[in-house]
Amino acid sequence: MDTLYLRATIAYDGTDFLGFQWQTTGRTVQGVLETALAQVTQATPRVAAAGRTDTGVHAQGQVIGFHVPWQHPLADLQRALNAVLPADVAVLTLGPAEPGWHPRFSAVRRTYRYTVLNRPIRSPLDRRYAHLVAAPLDPARLQAAAALLVGEHDFASFGQPTQGENTMPETTGRTVRVIFSAAWRRADDRFTFDVIGNAFLRGMVRRMVGCTLQVGLGCWSVERLAALLAARERSLSAPPAPACGLCLMQVDYE
Repeated sequence: MDTLYLRATIAYDGTDFLGFQWQTTGRTVQGVLETALAQVTQATPRVAAAGRTDTGVHAQGQVIGFHVPWQHPLADLQRALNAVLPADVAVLTLGPAEPGWHPRFSAVRRTYRYTVLNRPIRSPLDRRYAHLVAAPLDPARLQAAAALLVGEHDFASFGQPTQGENTMPETTGRTVRVIFSAAWRRADDRFTFDVIGNAFLRGMVRRMVGCTLQVGLGCWSVERLAALLAARERSLSAPPAPACGLCLMQVDYE
């Protein structure tokens, strides 16, 4: 039976996962995907992903790649996988991958969204997908803080490179990344932070959110955030925002 190289877009609720990457103990997205593939194909494929999302982080547009023996229509494979996958994971699209393509190293842009609920009383229905901030946020200060992050910078103050990331062709240094856009937007009592970059350090988006929220709350000045960026010292950063509000929205390729 021929082995196919396939590419899929998946979505998952990260609340009950210990992140994407397989671990020896604990439930992971990679683990349940590989279990489902084994059940459907009777093979033991390994799954690679565009981003190794952390514990509790969600995805709407995660991209994966894998080799698998399959001689039926790919639509049948997609249906079979969704039939055996748990309810918090879904295969949205499935198709052939080009030779040499890699879900992580071939990516040129990644888009993340962080959601904040800004109200004094918690919303039980939003608790899995939004971070509650009870004190009022200043939209203008939030956006001024976000604007500082755009461009090519050394983001050592905001995160760490994951294993093997220093070999990524789109980076010029282990902690240098390019942010194409970063913006806070408000709709009633909900704030969203959309950030697009060529790649992100481990924990980088959540620390960016944590620090810009400090500015939006009036606890930090914009100048303090600028100094933090220049300092390249993670110990000076605000704590990372909780994982529940973060979602990998989209991954783009050439």
